[in-house]
Amino acid sequence: MSNNIVAIVGRPNVGKSTLFNRLIQRREAIVDSVSGVTRDRNYGKSEWNGKEFSVIDTGGYVRGSDDIFEGEIRKQVELAIDEADVIIFVVDVEEGITPMDETVAKLLRKVTKPVLLAVNKVDNAMREKDAVEFYNLGLGDYYTFASISGSGTGDLLDALIEAFPEKPEPVTPEVELPRFAVVGRPNAGKSSFINALIGKDRYIVTDIAGTTRDAIDTKFDRFGFEFNLVDTAGIRRKAKVKEDLEFYSVMRSVRAIEHADICILVIDATRGFEGQDQSIFWLAEKNRKGVVILVNKWDLVEKDTMSTRDYEEKIKKELMPFTDVPILFVSALTKQRLLKALEATVQVYENRKQRIPTSKFNEYMLKVIESYPPPAMKGKYVKIKYCMQLPTQTPQFVFFANLPQYVKEPYKRYLENKIREKWDFAGVPIDIYIRENKKKSP
Repeated sequence: MSNNIVAIVGRPNVGKSTLFNRLIQRREAIVDSVSGVTRDRNYGKSEWNGKEFSVIDTGGYVRGSDDIFEGEIRKQVELAIDEADVIIFVVDVEEGITPMDETVAKLLRKVTKPVLLAVNKVDNAMREKDAVEFYNLGLGDYYTFASISGSGTGDLLDALIEAFPEKPEPVTPEVELPRFAVVGRPNAGKSSFINALIGKDRYIVTDIAGTTRDAIDTKFDRFGFEFNLVDTAGIRRKAKVKEDLEFYSVMRSVRAIEHADICILVIDATRGFEGQDQSIFWLAEKNRKGVVILVNKWDLVEKDTMSTRDYEEKIKKELMPFTDVPILFVSALTKQRLLKALEATVQVYENRKQRIPTSKFNEYMLKVIESYPPPAMKGKYVKIKYCMQLPTQTPQFVFFANLPQYVKEPYKRYLENKIREKWDFAGVPIDIYIRENKKKSP
């Protein structure tokens, strides 16, 4: 089942980002946050009372005068209404209701989705009384909190969990097909790539309604491949939304990535591997999805100025430390290397599913560890006697040690690199866990 998406909306300086930062920094409530999603860190993965959800902060995009702001905030709130499951509307008790608040409230009153009105900076009894004014926004009950101290955020989050819609269990097809999402920044060539794959004769068996209202899977059955294609280029087609809005492409990618097994990240060769491409890549990596990078429009690049090797090295430098990712140079226009792209994507899917027998894994990895053991700490030696792959959807490995707390990140990376050298996990994130030795092997 997919996670719910929560959008935090409101005018500038009401505490949206402080609330967002509180959610992504409090260890008891958070699974992880995605690094580098935008320079304003506007996307995070969160958990409260055992329920996971994605949080999006719509702040940080306002520039210029109040007139420009009104147009910008309208876009932001409309996008949040389109894509989120629940909306948190943040207002400021110190300033009371402003015309900008009324503009947002007017938009939110028209929607059928749950809207939680959150009154910030309420940190004493007097301000609690002042908050009554916000009933005038016509959004019903409100929740008071103080984002800086955290007071009241627990009640707000309890209400948030209650507001999540009941999502029906997706109907499972007889044969569960892999789901490949085509993601990337606007104008990178996602639609051209999909059209080139499907072809003029449109080899579509059926359109299957996705597990949410806005993700449609197209069943692809051609060239000996069969899978469901999740088309982010077609998730929302609204003339009122500018295609170059960074926030919009992140929001669409969040949905598509969460519903996919493998993400095909299409980048524009003429523009290079830009910040937004990196953002989408790290979204996929943090969600533990397989990734294939397609450098599209390669036919337009002057080959004497940049070779494939140079270009690939530049991308891998940006991806460190996760550099074991297939990078293919394609052209959707001339259909150059599209079949190779499909083969690579299917291979990554197989890599993600592979299971290594425990006996073979121990036989190889214990020799590796013996030849280069973990460094001693405080005069104590770390001994790893047993290891195995966990029975999880994505590749996870556990190593049992007498002093697991002394095994640091550099050694975990060494173990991961040795696993990748021996077995093909290209394009797939790997998790390494160090646990305490048990008396009996599990």
